[in-house]
Amino acid sequence: MAPTPLPASIAVGRLPGLKEPQLLEGPDQRIWLLWLEQRPQEKGRTTALIRPFGATALKPTELTPAPISLRSRVHDYGGGVLCCGVEGETLVLVWIADGSLWRQDWRLPPLGTNRPEPLMQPSKLTRDGDWQLADGLLDLNRHRWLGIREINGRDQLVSAELDRTDQEPSLLHQPADFAGYACLSPDSKQLAWVEWQQPAMPWDSSQLWCADLCPSGELRQPRVIAGGAGVSVFQPQWLPDGSLLVAEDSEGWWNLKRRGPGATSWDRPWPMSAETAMPQWIYGMSTTAWDGEQLLAATCADGCWSLQRLHLNGTVTTIDQPYDDLAGLRALHGRAVAVASNSTSMAGLLELSLSPDGTCSWIHTPALKNPVSQQDISVAKPIWFEGHNRERSHAWYYPPQGGATAPAPLLVKSHSGPTAMARRGLSLAIQYWTSRGWGVVDVNYGGSTGFGRAYRERLKGGWGVVDVADCAAAARALIVSGRAHPDQIAIEGGSAGGFTTLAALCFSDVFRVGACRYAVCDLTAMAEDSHRFEARYLDSLVGDWPDQRKRYEQRSPLLHADRIRCPVLFFQGLQDKVVPPEQTERMAEALRRNGIAVEVSLFEDEGHGFRNQATQIEVLEKTEQFFRQHLNLCNNDRQTTMS
Repeated sequence: MAPTPLPASIAVGRLPGLKEPQLLEGPDQRIWLLWLEQRPQEKGRTTALIRPFGATALKPTELTPAPISLRSRVHDYGGGVLCCGVEGETLVLVWIADGSLWRQDWRLPPLGTNRPEPLMQPSKLTRDGDWQLADGLLDLNRHRWLGIREINGRDQLVSAELDRTDQEPSLLHQPADFAGYACLSPDSKQLAWVEWQQPAMPWDSSQLWCADLCPSGELRQPRVIAGGAGVSVFQPQWLPDGSLLVAEDSEGWWNLKRRGPGATSWDRPWPMSAETAMPQWIYGMSTTAWDGEQLLAATCADGCWSLQRLHLNGTVTTIDQPYDDLAGLRALHGRAVAVASNSTSMAGLLELSLSPDGTCSWIHTPALKNPVSQQDISVAKPIWFEGHNRERSHAWYYPPQGGATAPAPLLVKSHSGPTAMARRGLSLAIQYWTSRGWGVVDVNYGGSTGFGRAYRERLKGGWGVVDVADCAAAARALIVSGRAHPDQIAIEGGSAGGFTTLAALCFSDVFRVGACRYAVCDLTAMAEDSHRFEARYLDSLVGDWPDQRKRYEQRSPLLHADRIRCPVLFFQGLQDKVVPPEQTERMAEALRRNGIAVEVSLFEDEGHGFRNQATQIEVLEKTEQFFRQHLNLCNNDRQTTMS
């Protein structure tokens, strides 16, 4: 008996996005768990929640109820919108919303919250002009917030006092270009942070900086202590003894290095062929944490995440827990938390209690109850295939639910980024397709993270070639194996994945239909008019601009629309500042002139990435209808909906 198709209203737009969990010790010695929740049913509003660690039966307290929405627009991708600390019996929250920095106090144990007060006015009212804030931490010894201000095309490391309401940020340090991920030493006498400069992205080349902090709070002798050209550093962190840790990839993998107190050289105690970092698209990410007695790390090998104990003697042991998609790791006093999922479990908060003897107990609280029964879930299977330049390449393949007696229609997914990865955690959007008899392949094309720097650098100069070849090769491998029907191959993607989708329709002959969300259509336009964070990204992905203008033109789907011979569906937010709507409009019109079937859906209040529940449902339903129509897939029992 075939599984019942999953409705779009259940598959998308319901799962809250869990972000940036934190652990705090209250005055009652209890450990408190605090996290952010982005709610698509509230048009993507992000709020902060809190409850005692492990108390999963208790309803969490919402600290920032509507209409408050925590959000940063630094670099247009944001992140790092909340920091907190404990003073006496008070939880001090400092968060970013509406272009301003806000303070709010919450009495521990829960005795209610004070009304939030702005520490500074929204940027549009200041004499310095437009600016944005992000990535803060609390320096409670000096009663201030430290973080990043983006202004006039540069980042600044700035501070704000916690007991003033009419201030503007005070400049602590002026980087040459980008900065972030600051961390304060245990004695509050040193500050470490990361910087990088165009044309490099932070995963290409970055530097670890450190400075002494004067009692009055000024930075003294800022200096580079790690990283450099061709080396990426990630998440500096101090240990209680004054040692400094940082993940860096000078030997091919993002591994942790350590520098002892007073030392000038680094050692590499835990070498491994696995990543202990993520590409720094947003602030607020964390893959390592000190729990009070031991160092924990989320590490990724072959696209799968695991949780490790990194002993100070250099040995590594794996923590026994069943989740292989991990993010946002934090730890305190023998407890740890991460956002976790796997192929059969929805994303949720994973709370771990760790014992010095190596034993571990855990509780996983999904953000949403799984509406799909275990027997009906299509489980991700790793496949390796010969990709571009005959290199061994990876993808996750999801067979049709209930199996298939004949080659099935196949949806090829090209992830965004493109410096990102296809992850293995349960996606109801993918189950939507497999419940309708489709196979889905989520491709970790050359350039993806999770496989080491060499794999990531396959895309260097090759965007629009390597990714296209790998997506086509993954589809061909499934056709050859008899799992995919050669005349029923679709491809879809968003942003950079939308570019790969359009380029694959232009420059390969495998795909019969495509759908893209806020897709990059014109590389020359992006090179000339992209937002600041990605202004020089294409230098590494395609070639130096404008010296390699011909290469940009050769790979731009907009300039080769005549090579697309199959129907295409477009979705575009009209508030998009990363990929302007004009690109989508021009691409669609070029296809129409060539007699290609085209549909375009525009969303007035959406930007780059769709946050609204109604939008997400509409996109999925229209995509399935479009594919079914143009692949001549007739209605059958698998296209009905659940009651």
